[in-house]
Amino acid sequence: MSVSQSLFHSLTPVVSLPTSPFPPIAVGFFGLGTGYLIYGPQEMLGYPKRDERVDFATGMWGIWMPGFMQFITGIYLFAALTLFGTIKTPAFYMTALAFTAYGVHWFAIGWNRLRRADTRVQAGMCIAFMLISILGIIVFFQSHDNPVGGLFIGLFLVYFFDFFTSLAPDIPIFRPAQRAFGFVHTAVGFWLMYLTFATVLNFTLKYTLPL
Repeated sequence: MSVSQSLFHSLTPVVSLPTSPFPPIAVGFFGLGTGYLIYGPQEMLGYPKRDERVDFATGMWGIWMPGFMQFITGIYLFAALTLFGTIKTPAFYMTALAFTAYGVHWFAIGWNRLRRADTRVQAGMCIAFMLISILGIIVFFQSHDNPVGGLFIGLFLVYFFDFFTSLAPDIPIFRPAQRAFGFVHTAVGFWLMYLTFATVLNFTLKYTLPL
């Protein structure tokens, strides 16, 4: 048995609690969706035109909505999976990884927008997040969770276009990617709102919306 396998098997719950039927994934979906619906239209339409005040406002929203709301969701899920045993579905390990990683990276995105930092350094980040998006596609389609698998296809496209947008200051031919980036942000934002509605209605009112 490898060291990593030994560590995995040693992660027994610290406290034994009943399994919870209510993972807080709607919090993460709503936070990320709100961020996308703030950033996407501005990137796609150029309104409001970016200046110091607009960048400060979008930066703050980026830190708190997609940043903080995803981060707390990811940490909660990891605690439920590894410390308390209240969530036992294996696919939620990918969910926890994604919300934590996307949340922390939105702290950086929001802060960089607020400080009007150089976007060219984001190119490497885009490659990493395209890879984690591919991982999510594999996990959720293999788990027969097609709506969330579709979300990760959208996330892959976000970082695909973000890669070219990040390099546009040095490579002018990439500048049209900004509008595509904004369009994908907006479209995925609305899909995240659907996932928020489906999650809440399924959990609270026993709807059977695809999720």
